[in-house]
Formats: sequence, C-alpha cells, structure tokens
Amino acid sequence: MKSRPSEPGAARSGYSAGAIAFHWVIALLIIANIVIALATDDWHGPARSAAMQIHKATGLTILVLSIARIAWRLAHRPPPFPAVIRRWEAVVARTVHWLFYVLMIVLPLSGWLMISAAGQRKPFSWYGLFGLPYLPVQGDKAVGGFAHETHEVLGYAMIALIALHVAAALKHHYFDQTRLLARMWPGRSATSG
Repeated sequence: MKSRPSEPGAARSGYSAGAIAFHWVIALLIIANIVIALATDDWHGPARSAAMQIHKATGLTILVLSIARIAWRLAHRPPPFPAVIRRWEAVVARTVHWLFYVLMIVLPLSGWLMISAAGQRKPFSWYGLFGLPYLPVQGDKAVGGFAHETHEVLGYAMIALIALHVAAALKHHYFDQTRLLARMWPGRSATSG
C-alpha cells in the first residue's frame, strides 16, 4: 500500500503554504464567528439580523473550507513532531487537531440544522450574493431545539479547544523552545525550522 505523499519539501519541519493558508483562514473565520455570536447575543432587530446573516454565511464558509482542509490533510502528511516532544504530548496534539476537525464540521452543520428547523425562516444567503438552501426540517421543534443546544455547547467547546491549542503552542515555542509555532506561521518556508 502506498503511503500518502508528504507535503512538498524534503526533511521539512514546517507546513506547506497550502496547509498554512487553510489553517489561518479557517482560524480567523472561526474567531470572527465566535466574536459575532458573543458580541451580538443581546442585540435585537435589524442589527442582530444583519450580524446573524454574516454569522451564517461565515459558518457555511468554514464548513466548506474545513471539508477541503480535511481532504488536504488526508492526502498530505503533516511534518513530524520534533524529537523533544514527548509521546503523550504528540497524542494530545493529534487528538486536539482531530477534535478541531470534528467541531469545524459539526458546529456549522448544527447551525444550519437549527435555522432550517425554524417555523418561520429568514432569508439565508452567502453574504447577500446568492441564496443558500435550507435542510428539509422546517417546523421541527425537537430538531431545532437539539440543534440549538448542540450549536451552543459546541461553540463553547470550540472556545476551550482554541484556548488549549494556543496555550500549548505558546508553551512549546517559548518555554520548551521547540519552534513548533514557527512551522505554522505564515511566510515561513516549508523547510525552515
């Protein structure tokens, strides 16, 4: 059985430009969507509606990009961890990455399911450029309630996972001096340390 190709670059210690682009674009969109959701939670009327339109469109953008990112990840092995990373740390890091992938799919899907189950649907478009479809569950209160709770709980889980991910990256970079942070930083070459 053939193994998956490595990302370009012999003996590289960093990620490819493609992996870095996926990481940072998706990360920024997720952070923006969390900020929109939390900052506008007590808003009402047209301002809340406009913010939620952006939140929904961004959520579906995250979903599409995440599917592409997972396909990329399955086709391209990430660089190996430095030898100084303990086995348990590598296991935790891999687990956190796969939990991110699960959340990047399930969180937008739960939001889409939630708005699809509403009795009275509001317009749903991709940043006002074109309409987006609803899932076929209109008026299903049980599905809507489940999707709402799931979306909210997973949103907070995403915040916790981001905090853990950032704290671990900073710890490894500054305290352990492994330069793990540098290998995912934009502008770094795939073979730089």
